[in-house]
Amino acid sequence: MKHITFHLDFISPYAYLAFEHLPQALEGLSHSVTYRPVLLGALLKQHGQLGPAEIPSKRAWTYRQVLWLGQAHGIAIDLPASHPYNPLPHLRLALATTTDGDINRHVAETIFRDVWQGGGEAGDAARLAALAARLRLQRDPASEEVKAQLKANTEEAVARGIFGVPTCEVDGRQFWGFDGLAMMRDYLRGNPWFEGPDWEAAPRRPALLRSSNR
Repeated sequence: MKHITFHLDFISPYAYLAFEHLPQALEGLSHSVTYRPVLLGALLKQHGQLGPAEIPSKRAWTYRQVLWLGQAHGIAIDLPASHPYNPLPHLRLALATTTDGDINRHVAETIFRDVWQGGGEAGDAARLAALAARLRLQRDPASEEVKAQLKANTEEAVARGIFGVPTCEVDGRQFWGFDGLAMMRDYLRGNPWFEGPDWEAAPRRPALLRSSNR
């Protein structure tokens, strides 16, 4: 049985879509999954990236594409009333349901669907309180312990080279994005390509260095 770690941030529509599609992507395969909240903004900052919503034309494309992906794959999705929003309360709430850095699928599903179905304001205080009441909390979401756990999850992800969400990690290999699920399935089914030269050799070519004066 292969074990998969699914790195997520509830702010990401692609993470939501991948989460919903994961059972179908893994159908017929022997596997286990843990779900690990990380702070996407910190990953982007570490790697010097802007978020999709910080580039106006990319923001428009992202929202159009995720709505299309939802209807194409039969996944219910509505854009939150405001996006991006501050995902920290949701991440901390998720981690408050466990004593370690991983959450179960029920918790992830409950929070993802609260954000990405119905079109409400994700950061509304009343909605967050109602969401908290639906979950079995084992720790205080505002505690330093929970905040430290989120930081530790994110720092570990950075150390492992994870640059975005969703990222699925299995056998030390990382598969990023909604469209990465098909590639991961192919790996889990034993395609020998993944043991060939292309996987390791692909990133080893030199990059063109561009002068900042140009």
